[in-house]
Amino acid sequence: MSGGGEKTEKASPKRKREAREKGDVFKSADLVSAATLIAVLSVLKASLDGTVYSLREYMYSSFSASAFHADNLSVPALGELYKDTLLYLLPLLLPLFLVAMAAGALLNVIQTGPMLVFSKLKPDFKKISLIQGFKRIFSSRTLVELGKSVIKLAIIGGMIYQTFYKGLSYIPKTADYKVTDAFKLIMTDSLNMGIKIGGALLAFSIADIIYQWWRYQKDLMMTKEEVKEEHKQTEGNPQTKSRIRQAQRKMSARRMMQNMKKANVVVTNPTHYAVALKYDRNEDSAPVVLAKGQDYLALKIKEKARELKIQVVEDRLLARTLYQTCDIDEEIPPELYQAVAEILVYVYRNMT
Repeated sequence: MSGGGEKTEKASPKRKREAREKGDVFKSADLVSAATLIAVLSVLKASLDGTVYSLREYMYSSFSASAFHADNLSVPALGELYKDTLLYLLPLLLPLFLVAMAAGALLNVIQTGPMLVFSKLKPDFKKISLIQGFKRIFSSRTLVELGKSVIKLAIIGGMIYQTFYKGLSYIPKTADYKVTDAFKLIMTDSLNMGIKIGGALLAFSIADIIYQWWRYQKDLMMTKEEVKEEHKQTEGNPQTKSRIRQAQRKMSARRMMQNMKKANVVVTNPTHYAVALKYDRNEDSAPVVLAKGQDYLALKIKEKARELKIQVVEDRLLARTLYQTCDIDEEIPPELYQAVAEILVYVYRNMT
């Protein structure tokens, strides 16, 4: 349930986990685009010589074929040529496609970790709502994305202009070059330009990463009411928990009172603490705490002891120590053997 009010609280681990399960994670698309561009163009540049050679040989063999003679031109012949060209270019282009896919997938996994979210594939009709569309158009996020696009266009345009301005000095000279040499020279400069653009965009994506992280944290922030509601859902309603604890204390007190009939003595503070002890030399290796209580519960233990005619002995230090160091149905520690033994001896003497 969403609460009203301003979002001032940091997102809880539960909120972050639920957002991740829905596929809402922090990542920078600019980082993926820039790094993928650099990877693809670097592979293309490394294989440029082989690619140019393969294309040249194919062009020579294809355009010298009889299919290009005017007398042999026909729709079936052109269709066959198209198929052959496609089959020849596919092995040259396939590595570039694979590099682009691998780089994109790897960079997304590095940013978000392994994820498989099918809910993102479901159609969301809110996205085609005119009202929601206008809200997105005039939102602060859209303005930021517009600013980023302007900056990226300025970077790309500046580098393209710089490359073409530099090329004006040598492009006219390529008229004296072989076609393949001129093509390689122009392609090399174009690829270098593309790699530089990718590098500049990669540097720009660092700022985008910081912005996306800030936006993600801001979007996940919660109102005070949402924090309270989540706390109720995860930890339980405080009033309900209080009632449960109260019921547990009553059950524990009732069980202690039922066990009081086995007690040999009750050691008191005399008003703040009361501890009921049992010792049977045939069953117990040491005295056992049957019941203990403070203030009101201590008073009830003493009342129950008088009802059952159990001896009540006042020992302030021992009662306090037994209450703080021993649990119900637990034997007393060895360092208290002597003090408890003296009390039990006193009780046994009074009973005879």
